[in-house]
Amino acid sequence: MQQRPFGSLGAVSALTLGGGGTGQVWGATTRDEAIATTREAVESGITLLDLAPGYGNGEAESVIGETFGGRLPAGVRITTKCMLGNPPPAEVASRLEASLAASLERMRLSRVDLFFLHGQVFPDDKAGQPGHRGSPLSLFREHVRPTFERLVREGRIGAWGISAAGIPESCIAAIDDDPPPNAAQVVINLLDSPGGMKSYEGPARPRDILAAANRRGVAVMGIRAVQAGALTDAIDRPLADDHPEMVDYRRAAPFRAIAKELGESPASLAHRYALSVPGVSTIVLGVKNRTELRECIAAEAMGPLDAALMARFDAAVGRG
Repeated sequence: MQQRPFGSLGAVSALTLGGGGTGQVWGATTRDEAIATTREAVESGITLLDLAPGYGNGEAESVIGETFGGRLPAGVRITTKCMLGNPPPAEVASRLEASLAASLERMRLSRVDLFFLHGQVFPDDKAGQPGHRGSPLSLFREHVRPTFERLVREGRIGAWGISAAGIPESCIAAIDDDPPPNAAQVVINLLDSPGGMKSYEGPARPRDILAAANRRGVAVMGIRAVQAGALTDAIDRPLADDHPEMVDYRRAAPFRAIAKELGESPASLAHRYALSVPGVSTIVLGVKNRTELRECIAAEAMGPLDAALMARFDAAVGRG
């Protein structure tokens, strides 16, 4: 599998195994299948595993602990996250440290390579408003970031990052700060859509966030390559007709028609599209079993899409 530059952290595989699938966020699987999928991912050349306590109420992290028994294969790196919210400033450090400690216990590890702030960073004047469930920008600057930096100095984490899928202006402000995060998770898909993750007014602007990260040397982990199923053959879970993923699924109908013409699955092409976007270090997979994993690995092996086909897909869904 192709290895790509990952900011200040060296290189990682073009694909990352995400914990959303193995933690059963994206449909049912079993612990045994999740373990087998994790093993096969590493055997196939995936070197980054992206976890969070919220992926199955700790299930994805427990899968890592059971799969490797506290001894990661050589070259494999681990991330986890903390959904901090907006606690009193005096509680920020203790909450981050408690979350990290619980994650490490489930994974049977003594440190992680990357620790992410999970959830959006938003302007201070949005605090308390509906849909803003993350952390105010001032809390991030004055308390979250200093705690992350201390955890790095203490050797409990290798580096830190942010989930840059919220209000674009706040994401870019956090990236432009000094010091910047080592990594950012950014929505990368054909539709430029965060789907149901979006809880704010105005356009999502993921490509502007990507450009800011590239400008600052921040490694980019692309998320939502298939936009929670909207860029696949079929949504695999019941959703209301007006759900953002269903709206995106209908918008993607011309993309599926082109995929049928080309004889390649929409999911494969969606992953290849995301992998072809310049400036992306790795794409996080949401697979929940080995069948889905193998399709993604095969897609990566097929290589990037040419510019003409990417432009055709863009035009088909009205992107840009």
